[in-house]
Amino acid sequence: MQELVYPQMFLPVVEQYGANEGVIDGAYRATWSQHLDRVSRLCDSLKGQLGIEKTDRFAVLALNGHAYLELWHAAFMGAGVINPLNLRLAPRELAYIVEDSGTEVVFVDTTFAPLVAAARAEMENDPIRKVVLIGEGDAPHDIGYEALLSSATPQLPPTPDENDPVVLMYTGGTTGLPKGVLVEHRAEILNIYHAAMTIHVEVDTYLMQTPMFHAASMFGILGAPAHGGRIVTIPMFEPEGVLKLIEEHRVTHTLMVPTMLGLCMASENYRPERMASLQQLIYGASPMPAATLDRVLEELPNLDLVQGYGMTESSSTVSLLLPEDHVKGSPRLKSVGKPTIGCRVSIQDEDGKILPRGEIGEVCVKGGQMMREYWNKPEATAEVFSGGWYHSGDAGYLDEDGYLYLVDRVKDMIVTGGENVYCAEVESAISLHAEVEQVAVIGIPHEKWGEAVHAIVVRKAGGTVTGEAIIEHTREYIAGYKVPKSVDFRDEPLPLSGAMKVLKRDLREPYWEGHEKKIG
Repeated sequence: MQELVYPQMFLPVVEQYGANEGVIDGAYRATWSQHLDRVSRLCDSLKGQLGIEKTDRFAVLALNGHAYLELWHAAFMGAGVINPLNLRLAPRELAYIVEDSGTEVVFVDTTFAPLVAAARAEMENDPIRKVVLIGEGDAPHDIGYEALLSSATPQLPPTPDENDPVVLMYTGGTTGLPKGVLVEHRAEILNIYHAAMTIHVEVDTYLMQTPMFHAASMFGILGAPAHGGRIVTIPMFEPEGVLKLIEEHRVTHTLMVPTMLGLCMASENYRPERMASLQQLIYGASPMPAATLDRVLEELPNLDLVQGYGMTESSSTVSLLLPEDHVKGSPRLKSVGKPTIGCRVSIQDEDGKILPRGEIGEVCVKGGQMMREYWNKPEATAEVFSGGWYHSGDAGYLDEDGYLYLVDRVKDMIVTGGENVYCAEVESAISLHAEVEQVAVIGIPHEKWGEAVHAIVVRKAGGTVTGEAIIEHTREYIAGYKVPKSVDFRDEPLPLSGAMKVLKRDLREPYWEGHEKKIG
Protein backbone atom coordinates (compact mmCIF):
# COMPACT_ATOMS: atom_id res chain seq x y z
CA MET A 1 0.00 0.00 0.00
CA GLN A 2 1.24 3.50 -0.77
CA GLU A 3 1.99 5.29 2.48
CA LEU A 4 0.20 8.61 2.92
CA VAL A 5 2.28 9.40 5.98
CA TYR A 6 5.57 7.91 7.12
CA PRO A 7 5.24 6.50 10.65
CA GLN A 8 8.99 6.10 11.25
CA MET A 9 9.52 9.85 10.89
CA PHE A 10 12.42 9.79 13.35
CA LEU A 11 14.73 8.07 10.86
CA PRO A 12 15.18 11.10 8.56
CA VAL A 13 16.12 13.10 11.66
CA VAL A 14 19.07 10.79 12.30
CA GLU A 15 20.10 10.82 8.64
CA GLN A 16 20.30 14.62 8.71
CA TYR A 17 21.26 15.42 12.29
CA GLY A 18 22.74 12.21 13.67
CA ALA A 19 25.88 13.86 15.08
CA ASN A 20 23.91 16.57 16.89
CA GLU A 21 23.46 16.34 20.63
CA GLY A 22 19.90 15.16 20.92
CA VAL A 23 18.98 14.20 24.47
CA ILE A 24 19.99 15.73 27.82
CA ASP A 25 18.70 14.01 30.94
CA GLY A 26 20.63 15.15 33.99
CA ALA A 27 24.19 13.83 33.49
CA TYR A 28 23.07 11.66 30.56
CA ARG A 29 23.92 12.88 27.06
CA ALA A 30 23.27 11.28 23.67
CA THR A 31 23.51 12.31 20.03
CA TRP A 32 20.57 11.45 17.81
CA SER A 33 22.60 8.55 16.33
CA GLN A 34 23.28 7.19 19.81
CA HIS A 35 19.63 7.63 20.67
CA LEU A 36 18.60 5.63 17.59
CA ASP A 37 21.03 2.85 18.52
CA ARG A 38 19.34 2.50 21.90
CA VAL A 39 15.87 2.69 20.37
CA SER A 40 16.86 -0.04 17.87
CA ARG A 41 18.09 -2.27 20.69
CA LEU A 42 14.89 -1.63 22.59
CA CYS A 43 12.81 -2.60 19.55
CA ASP A 44 14.78 -5.86 19.28
CA SER A 45 14.30 -6.53 23.00
CA LEU A 46 10.58 -5.86 22.98
CA LYS A 47 10.05 -8.58 20.40
CA GLY A 48 12.88 -11.04 21.07
CA GLN A 49 13.09 -10.97 24.87
CA LEU A 50 9.69 -9.69 25.95
CA GLY A 51 7.48 -11.19 23.25
CA ILE A 52 5.79 -7.91 22.29
CA GLU A 53 4.35 -7.78 18.76
CA LYS A 54 3.40 -4.55 17.00
CA THR A 55 -0.21 -4.54 18.24
CA ASP A 56 0.59 -5.66 21.81
CA ARG A 57 0.50 -3.14 24.63
CA PHE A 58 3.41 -2.25 26.91
CA ALA A 59 2.95 0.22 29.75
CA VAL A 60 5.24 2.86 31.20
CA LEU A 61 4.96 4.25 34.73
CA ALA A 62 7.95 6.49 35.28
CA LEU A 63 9.24 10.00 35.64
CA ASN A 64 10.39 11.90 32.55
CA GLY A 65 13.78 10.84 31.22
CA HIS A 66 15.72 9.50 28.25
CA ALA A 67 14.40 5.96 28.75
CA TYR A 68 10.82 7.19 28.52
CA LEU A 69 11.68 9.00 25.27
CA GLU A 70 13.28 5.80 23.92
CA LEU A 71 10.13 3.84 24.74
CA TRP A 72 7.97 6.38 22.93
CA HIS A 73 10.20 6.28 19.85
CA ALA A 74 10.30 2.47 19.88
CA ALA A 75 6.51 2.49 19.65
CA PHE A 76 6.70 4.84 16.68
CA MET A 77 9.21 2.53 15.04
CA GLY A 78 6.46 -0.12 15.11
CA ALA A 79 7.67 -2.22 18.06
CA GLY A 80 4.39 -2.15 19.99
CA VAL A 81 1.58 0.01 21.36
CA ILE A 82 2.69 2.24 24.22
CA ASN A 83 0.34 2.62 27.18
CA PRO A 84 1.67 5.60 29.20
CA LEU A 85 0.24 5.50 32.72
CA ASN A 86 -0.80 8.53 34.73
CA LEU A 87 1.57 8.93 37.69
CA ARG A 88 -1.16 10.14 40.03
CA LEU A 89 -3.53 7.22 39.76
CA ALA A 90 -4.36 5.04 42.73
CA PRO A 91 -3.46 1.32 42.66
CA ARG A 92 -7.07 0.35 41.97
CA GLU A 93 -7.25 2.69 38.97
CA LEU A 94 -3.97 1.37 37.60
CA ALA A 95 -5.17 -2.19 38.09
CA TYR A 96 -8.28 -1.43 36.04
CA ILE A 97 -6.23 0.11 33.20
CA VAL A 98 -3.70 -2.71 33.03
CA GLU A 99 -6.41 -5.38 33.07
CA ASP A 100 -8.66 -3.49 30.64
CA SER A 101 -5.81 -2.93 28.18
CA GLY A 102 -4.35 -6.43 28.48
CA THR A 103 -0.91 -4.94 29.06
CA GLU A 104 1.67 -7.72 29.44
CA VAL A 105 4.90 -5.77 30.04
CA VAL A 106 5.36 -2.78 32.33
CA PHE A 107 8.38 -0.46 32.38
CA VAL A 108 8.71 1.24 35.76
CA ASP A 109 11.27 3.23 37.75
CA THR A 110 12.06 2.89 41.44
CA THR A 111 9.75 5.77 42.34
CA PHE A 112 6.67 3.95 41.04
CA ALA A 113 7.62 0.28 41.32
CA PRO A 114 5.77 -0.03 44.67
CA LEU A 115 2.68 1.40 42.98
CA VAL A 116 2.80 -1.32 40.32
CA ALA A 117 3.15 -3.96 43.03
CA ALA A 118 0.15 -2.48 44.86
CA ALA A 119 -1.87 -2.39 41.62
CA ARG A 120 -1.12 -6.05 40.92
CA ALA A 121 -2.52 -6.92 44.34
CA GLU A 122 -5.81 -5.35 43.25
CA MET A 123 -6.10 -7.36 40.02
CA GLU A 124 -8.39 -10.32 39.58
CA ASN A 125 -6.64 -11.47 36.41
CA ASP A 126 -3.12 -10.06 36.35
CA PRO A 127 -1.98 -9.96 32.70
CA ILE A 128 1.58 -8.75 33.47
CA ARG A 129 4.30 -11.19 32.40
CA LYS A 130 7.35 -8.97 32.90
CA VAL A 131 8.26 -5.87 34.89
CA VAL A 132 11.28 -3.96 33.55
CA LEU A 133 13.05 -1.60 35.96
CA ILE A 134 14.32 1.71 34.57
CA GLY A 135 17.44 2.98 36.32
CA GLU A 136 19.15 1.74 39.45
CA GLY A 137 17.59 0.80 42.73
CA ASP A 138 16.01 -1.92 44.80
CA ALA A 139 12.49 -2.61 43.59
CA PRO A 140 10.51 -5.66 42.47
CA HIS A 141 11.26 -6.42 38.81
CA ASP A 142 12.08 -9.20 36.36
CA ILE A 143 14.85 -7.52 34.37
CA GLY A 144 16.71 -4.23 34.32
CA TYR A 145 16.24 -1.80 31.44
CA GLU A 146 19.96 -1.42 30.71
CA ALA A 147 20.51 -5.18 30.86
CA LEU A 148 17.70 -5.58 28.37
CA LEU A 149 19.34 -3.19 25.91
CA SER A 150 22.90 -4.44 26.38
CA SER A 151 21.93 -7.98 25.40
CA ALA A 152 20.03 -6.89 22.27
CA THR A 153 21.05 -6.26 18.65
CA PRO A 154 20.28 -2.90 17.02
CA GLN A 155 17.43 -3.89 14.73
CA LEU A 156 14.33 -1.97 13.71
CA PRO A 157 11.03 -3.72 13.00
CA PRO A 158 9.35 -3.47 9.59
CA THR A 159 7.77 -0.10 8.84
CA PRO A 160 4.33 -0.12 10.45
CA ASP A 161 1.22 0.52 8.40
CA GLU A 162 -0.14 4.01 8.90
CA ASN A 163 -3.39 2.51 10.24
CA ASP A 164 -1.63 0.40 12.88
CA PRO A 165 -2.29 1.50 16.49
CA VAL A 166 0.63 3.15 18.29
CA VAL A 167 -0.74 4.68 21.52
CA LEU A 168 -3.33 3.54 24.02
CA MET A 169 -3.69 6.50 26.37
CA TYR A 170 -6.27 6.46 29.12
CA THR A 171 -8.21 9.58 30.00
CA GLY A 172 -7.83 11.01 33.48
CA GLY A 173 -10.83 9.23 34.96
CA THR A 174 -12.03 12.29 36.86
CA THR A 175 -15.68 11.48 36.04
CA GLY A 176 -15.74 7.69 36.30
CA LEU A 177 -13.72 4.76 35.01
CA PRO A 178 -10.91 5.76 32.63
CA LYS A 179 -11.43 5.23 28.91
CA GLY A 180 -8.59 3.99 26.73
CA VAL A 181 -8.04 6.22 23.70
CA LEU A 182 -6.57 4.14 20.86
CA VAL A 183 -4.64 6.25 18.35
CA GLU A 184 -3.07 5.15 15.06
CA HIS A 185 0.30 6.11 13.58
CA ARG A 186 -1.46 8.16 10.91
CA ALA A 187 -3.33 10.26 13.46
CA GLU A 188 -0.27 11.05 15.57
CA ILE A 189 1.89 11.96 12.57
CA LEU A 190 -0.86 14.10 11.01
CA ASN A 191 -1.25 15.89 14.34
CA ILE A 192 2.40 16.94 14.15
CA TYR A 193 2.06 17.90 10.48
CA HIS A 194 -1.04 19.99 11.20
CA ALA A 195 0.68 21.85 14.05
CA ALA A 196 3.95 22.35 12.15
CA MET A 197 2.15 23.76 9.11
CA THR A 198 0.20 26.13 11.34
CA ILE A 199 3.00 27.37 13.63
CA HIS A 200 5.97 27.35 11.19
CA VAL A 201 8.66 26.89 13.83
CA GLU A 202 12.05 25.20 14.13
CA VAL A 203 13.11 23.99 17.56
CA ASP A 204 16.65 24.46 18.87
CA THR A 205 16.36 23.27 22.48
CA TYR A 206 13.09 21.95 23.91
CA LEU A 207 12.42 21.47 27.62
CA MET A 208 10.21 18.45 28.31
CA GLN A 209 8.50 19.43 31.55
CA THR A 210 4.97 18.22 30.97
CA PRO A 211 4.58 14.61 32.16
CA MET A 212 5.37 12.22 29.33
CA PHE A 213 2.22 10.18 29.97
CA HIS A 214 0.17 13.13 28.74
CA ALA A 215 -0.92 13.97 25.19
CA ALA A 216 0.42 17.50 25.67
CA SER A 217 3.94 16.05 25.47
CA MET A 218 3.54 14.89 21.86
CA PHE A 219 4.99 18.11 20.47
CA GLY A 220 8.22 17.41 22.35
CA ILE A 221 8.25 13.68 21.67
CA LEU A 222 7.68 13.93 17.90
CA GLY A 223 7.81 17.57 16.87
CA ALA A 224 11.00 18.77 18.53
CA PRO A 225 13.27 15.98 17.17
CA ALA A 226 12.08 16.66 13.62
CA HIS A 227 14.32 19.74 13.56
CA GLY A 228 17.40 17.97 14.93
CA GLY A 229 17.36 20.12 18.04
CA ARG A 230 17.89 19.00 21.61
CA ILE A 231 15.41 17.65 24.12
CA VAL A 232 16.14 18.46 27.76
CA THR A 233 14.11 16.48 30.28
CA ILE A 234 13.20 17.21 33.88
CA PRO A 235 11.93 14.21 35.89
CA MET A 236 8.93 16.06 37.26
CA PHE A 237 7.81 19.67 37.10
CA GLU A 238 9.30 21.80 39.84
CA PRO A 239 9.48 25.59 39.38
CA GLU A 240 13.07 26.21 40.45
CA GLY A 241 14.28 23.14 38.52
CA VAL A 242 12.57 24.41 35.38
CA LEU A 243 14.05 27.88 35.71
CA LYS A 244 17.51 26.39 36.30
CA LEU A 245 17.35 24.18 33.19
CA ILE A 246 16.09 27.04 31.01
CA GLU A 247 19.10 29.12 32.11
CA GLU A 248 21.68 26.33 31.95
CA HIS A 249 20.77 24.96 28.51
CA ARG A 250 19.45 28.16 26.92
CA VAL A 251 16.11 26.48 26.29
CA THR A 252 14.29 28.03 23.33
CA HIS A 253 10.96 26.19 23.32
CA THR A 254 8.73 24.51 25.87
CA LEU A 255 5.13 23.75 26.73
CA MET A 256 3.35 24.47 30.00
CA VAL A 257 -0.15 24.45 31.29
CA PRO A 258 -1.10 27.79 32.88
CA THR A 259 -0.82 26.34 36.39
CA MET A 260 2.85 25.50 35.78
CA LEU A 261 3.61 28.91 34.31
CA GLY A 262 1.96 30.64 37.25
CA LEU A 263 3.98 28.56 39.73
CA CYS A 264 7.24 29.44 37.94
CA MET A 265 6.45 33.14 38.02
CA ALA A 266 5.46 32.88 41.69
CA SER A 267 8.77 31.19 42.57
CA GLU A 268 10.87 33.05 45.13
CA ASN A 269 13.85 33.16 42.75
CA TYR A 270 11.93 34.01 39.59
CA ARG A 271 13.26 36.86 37.49
CA PRO A 272 12.21 37.52 33.89
CA GLU A 273 15.82 37.26 32.69
CA ARG A 274 15.93 33.62 33.82
CA MET A 275 13.48 32.84 31.01
CA ALA A 276 15.08 35.20 28.49
CA SER A 277 16.36 32.43 26.18
CA LEU A 278 12.81 31.24 25.49
CA GLN A 279 11.67 32.04 21.98
CA GLN A 280 8.33 30.28 22.10
CA LEU A 281 6.03 29.04 24.84
CA ILE A 282 3.05 26.85 24.03
CA TYR A 283 0.37 26.73 26.70
CA GLY A 284 -2.96 25.00 26.98
CA ALA A 285 -4.98 22.26 28.74
CA SER A 286 -6.86 24.89 30.79
CA PRO A 287 -7.73 28.60 30.46
CA MET A 288 -4.91 31.08 31.06
CA PRO A 289 -5.91 33.48 33.84
CA ALA A 290 -6.06 36.99 32.44
CA ALA A 291 -3.70 38.33 35.11
CA THR A 292 -1.04 35.74 34.31
CA LEU A 293 -1.30 36.41 30.59
CA ASP A 294 -0.96 40.16 31.11
CA ARG A 295 2.13 39.60 33.23
CA VAL A 296 3.82 37.38 30.63
CA LEU A 297 3.16 39.89 27.86
CA GLU A 298 4.64 42.67 30.00
CA GLU A 299 7.68 40.86 31.48
CA LEU A 300 8.65 38.70 28.48
CA PRO A 301 7.83 40.90 25.47
CA ASN A 302 10.12 38.96 23.07
CA LEU A 303 8.52 35.61 23.84
CA ASP A 304 6.19 34.19 21.20
CA LEU A 305 3.12 32.75 22.87
CA VAL A 306 1.05 30.00 21.27
CA GLN A 307 -2.09 28.67 22.89
CA GLY A 308 -3.09 25.13 22.01
CA TYR A 309 -6.47 23.52 22.46
CA GLY A 310 -7.18 19.85 22.05
CA MET A 311 -7.71 16.57 23.82
CA THR A 312 -6.30 13.05 24.04
CA GLU A 313 -8.83 11.91 21.44
CA SER A 314 -7.41 14.36 18.88
CA SER A 315 -3.79 13.24 19.36
CA SER A 316 -3.55 16.52 21.30
CA THR A 317 -4.20 19.48 18.95
CA VAL A 318 -7.37 20.97 17.47
CA SER A 319 -6.66 24.70 17.34
CA LEU A 320 -3.83 27.17 17.90
CA LEU A 321 -3.77 30.85 18.83
CA LEU A 322 -0.64 32.22 17.19
CA PRO A 323 1.85 34.85 18.42
CA GLU A 324 0.41 37.61 16.24
CA ASP A 325 -2.87 37.28 18.13
CA HIS A 326 -1.21 37.68 21.53
CA VAL A 327 -1.58 41.44 21.74
CA LYS A 328 -2.52 42.96 25.08
CA GLY A 329 -6.14 44.02 25.06
CA SER A 330 -7.01 42.04 21.94
CA PRO A 331 -10.41 40.31 22.16
CA ARG A 332 -8.82 37.30 20.47
CA LEU A 333 -6.88 36.57 23.66
CA LYS A 334 -10.14 35.12 24.95
CA SER A 335 -10.14 32.57 22.12
CA VAL A 336 -8.16 29.35 21.59
CA GLY A 337 -7.31 30.34 18.04
CA LYS A 338 -8.27 28.81 14.73
CA PRO A 339 -8.41 25.11 13.86
CA THR A 340 -5.07 23.79 12.66
CA ILE A 341 -4.57 23.15 8.95
CA GLY A 342 -6.35 19.88 8.16
CA CYS A 343 -8.78 20.05 11.09
CA ARG A 344 -12.47 21.04 10.99
CA VAL A 345 -14.49 22.44 13.89
CA SER A 346 -18.24 22.96 14.09
CA ILE A 347 -20.54 24.10 16.89
CA GLN A 348 -23.59 21.88 17.33
CA ASP A 349 -26.74 21.87 19.42
CA GLU A 350 -28.07 18.90 21.37
CA ASP A 351 -29.69 17.47 18.23
CA GLY A 352 -26.46 17.59 16.20
CA LYS A 353 -27.50 20.65 14.20
CA ILE A 354 -24.59 22.89 13.19
CA LEU A 355 -25.12 26.32 14.68
CA PRO A 356 -24.31 29.64 13.00
CA ARG A 357 -21.28 31.72 13.97
CA GLY A 358 -21.58 33.37 17.35
CA GLU A 359 -23.98 30.84 18.92
CA ILE A 360 -22.84 28.70 21.86
CA GLY A 361 -23.03 24.94 21.54
CA GLU A 362 -20.87 21.86 21.77
CA VAL A 363 -17.47 21.96 20.06
CA CYS A 364 -17.28 19.13 17.51
CA VAL A 365 -14.21 18.09 15.53
CA LYS A 366 -13.24 16.23 12.33
CA GLY A 367 -9.75 15.47 11.08
CA GLY A 368 -7.20 12.80 10.32
CA GLN A 369 -5.68 13.23 13.76
CA MET A 370 -8.67 11.81 15.63
CA MET A 371 -8.53 8.58 17.61
CA ARG A 372 -9.69 5.27 16.18
CA GLU A 373 -11.85 4.29 19.16
CA TYR A 374 -12.30 3.96 22.89
CA TRP A 375 -10.70 0.64 23.77
CA ASN A 376 -13.30 -2.10 24.32
CA LYS A 377 -16.11 0.48 24.40
CA PRO A 378 -17.93 0.41 21.04
CA GLU A 379 -21.05 2.11 22.42
CA ALA A 380 -19.06 5.01 23.89
CA THR A 381 -17.13 5.29 20.62
CA ALA A 382 -20.33 5.43 18.57
CA GLU A 383 -21.80 8.03 20.91
CA VAL A 384 -18.80 10.35 20.87
CA PHE A 385 -18.59 10.15 17.04
CA SER A 386 -22.32 10.70 16.56
CA GLY A 387 -23.07 12.17 13.15
CA GLY A 388 -19.50 11.64 12.00
CA TRP A 389 -18.10 14.36 14.28
CA TYR A 390 -16.15 13.91 17.52
CA HIS A 391 -18.22 15.52 20.29
CA SER A 392 -15.80 17.14 22.72
CA GLY A 393 -18.07 17.94 25.64
CA ASP A 394 -16.75 21.51 25.57
CA ALA A 395 -19.08 24.49 25.16
CA GLY A 396 -17.96 27.23 22.79
CA TYR A 397 -18.60 29.30 19.69
CA LEU A 398 -16.87 30.40 16.48
CA ASP A 399 -16.64 34.07 15.60
CA GLU A 400 -16.99 35.48 12.09
CA ASP A 401 -13.25 35.05 11.45
CA GLY A 402 -13.25 31.39 12.47
CA TYR A 403 -11.67 31.84 15.91
CA LEU A 404 -12.87 29.34 18.51
CA TYR A 405 -13.96 30.58 21.92
CA LEU A 406 -14.48 28.18 24.80
CA VAL A 407 -16.88 29.13 27.53
CA ASP A 408 -16.47 26.02 29.66
CA ARG A 409 -16.82 22.31 29.94
CA VAL A 410 -20.47 21.46 29.38
CA LYS A 411 -20.50 19.53 32.65
CA ASP A 412 -18.99 22.51 34.53
CA MET A 413 -21.75 24.88 33.49
CA ILE A 414 -23.73 26.21 36.44
CA VAL A 415 -27.48 26.65 36.07
CA THR A 416 -28.61 29.23 38.62
CA GLY A 417 -32.14 30.52 38.56
CA GLY A 418 -32.54 29.34 34.98
CA GLU A 419 -29.44 31.24 33.80
CA ASN A 420 -26.32 29.53 32.47
CA VAL A 421 -23.04 30.60 34.05
CA TYR A 422 -19.75 29.41 32.55
CA CYS A 423 -17.09 28.96 35.22
CA ALA A 424 -14.11 29.96 33.09
CA GLU A 425 -15.46 33.49 32.65
CA VAL A 426 -15.94 33.95 36.41
CA GLU A 427 -12.51 32.48 37.19
CA SER A 428 -10.83 34.80 34.74
CA ALA A 429 -12.46 37.84 36.36
CA ILE A 430 -11.48 36.79 39.89
CA SER A 431 -7.90 36.03 38.79
CA LEU A 432 -7.42 39.72 37.98
CA HIS A 433 -7.45 40.57 41.69
CA ALA A 434 -3.90 41.32 42.81
CA GLU A 435 -4.09 39.04 45.88
CA VAL A 436 -5.46 35.93 44.15
CA GLU A 437 -2.98 33.09 43.53
CA GLN A 438 -5.45 30.40 42.39
CA VAL A 439 -9.20 30.22 41.91
CA ALA A 440 -11.80 27.61 41.02
CA VAL A 441 -15.51 28.29 40.50
CA ILE A 442 -18.10 25.58 41.10
CA GLY A 443 -21.85 25.26 41.53
CA ILE A 444 -23.08 24.47 45.03
CA PRO A 445 -26.63 23.60 46.13
CA HIS A 446 -28.98 26.49 46.80
CA GLU A 447 -32.58 26.19 47.98
CA LYS A 448 -33.85 29.11 45.92
CA TRP A 449 -31.66 29.09 42.81
CA GLY A 450 -30.96 25.37 42.48
CA GLU A 451 -27.27 26.06 42.19
CA ALA A 452 -25.26 29.04 43.37
CA VAL A 453 -21.98 30.30 41.96
CA HIS A 454 -19.26 29.64 44.51
CA ALA A 455 -15.56 30.57 44.37
CA ILE A 456 -12.70 28.78 46.10
CA VAL A 457 -9.65 31.02 46.36
CA VAL A 458 -6.01 30.59 47.35
CA ARG A 459 -4.56 33.94 48.38
CA LYS A 460 -1.06 35.05 47.45
CA ALA A 461 1.44 35.00 50.30
CA GLY A 462 0.58 37.76 52.72
CA GLY A 463 -2.80 38.39 51.12
CA THR A 464 -5.72 39.45 53.31
CA VAL A 465 -8.49 39.93 50.75
CA THR A 466 -11.95 39.02 52.01
CA GLY A 467 -14.79 37.22 50.32
CA GLU A 468 -16.80 40.43 50.17
CA ALA A 469 -13.91 42.18 48.41
CA ILE A 470 -13.62 39.34 45.87
CA ILE A 471 -17.32 39.58 45.10
CA GLU A 472 -17.20 43.37 44.67
CA HIS A 473 -14.08 43.08 42.50
CA THR A 474 -15.77 40.52 40.25
CA ARG A 475 -18.77 42.78 39.66
CA GLU A 476 -16.45 45.05 37.68
CA TYR A 477 -15.93 42.42 34.99
CA ILE A 478 -19.04 40.25 34.63
CA ALA A 479 -22.82 40.44 34.85
CA GLY A 480 -24.43 40.36 38.27
CA TYR A 481 -25.96 36.89 37.93
CA LYS A 482 -22.49 35.47 37.24
CA VAL A 483 -20.89 37.00 40.33
CA PRO A 484 -20.12 34.48 43.12
CA LYS A 485 -22.70 34.33 45.86
CA SER A 486 -20.06 33.04 48.26
CA VAL A 487 -16.29 32.62 48.57
CA ASP A 488 -14.19 30.15 50.54
CA PHE A 489 -10.45 30.41 51.09
CA ARG A 490 -7.87 27.61 51.18
CA ASP A 491 -4.37 27.70 52.61
CA GLU A 492 -3.19 24.75 50.50
CA PRO A 493 -3.03 24.77 46.68
CA LEU A 494 -6.04 23.58 44.68
CA PRO A 495 -6.01 19.82 44.00
CA LEU A 496 -4.67 18.98 40.54
CA SER A 497 -4.92 15.98 38.23
CA GLY A 498 -1.86 14.41 36.61
CA ALA A 499 -2.47 16.75 33.68
CA MET A 500 -2.28 19.75 36.09
CA LYS A 501 -5.99 20.53 35.79
CA VAL A 502 -8.00 21.51 38.86
CA LEU A 503 -10.00 18.54 40.19
CA LYS A 504 -13.35 20.28 40.46
CA ARG A 505 -15.15 17.08 41.31
CA ASP A 506 -13.08 16.86 44.51
CA LEU A 507 -13.88 20.47 45.33
CA ARG A 508 -17.62 20.00 44.74
CA GLU A 509 -18.01 16.80 46.74
CA PRO A 510 -18.19 18.28 50.29
CA TYR A 511 -20.85 20.77 49.25
CA TRP A 512 -23.09 18.17 47.60
CA GLU A 513 -22.72 15.45 50.26
CA GLY A 514 -26.16 14.33 51.39
CA HIS A 515 -27.95 15.90 48.44
CA GLU A 516 -29.86 13.71 46.01
CA LYS A 517 -28.60 15.74 43.05
CA LYS A 518 -24.85 15.90 42.69
CA ILE A 519 -22.74 17.88 40.24
CA GLY A 520 -19.55 16.30 38.89
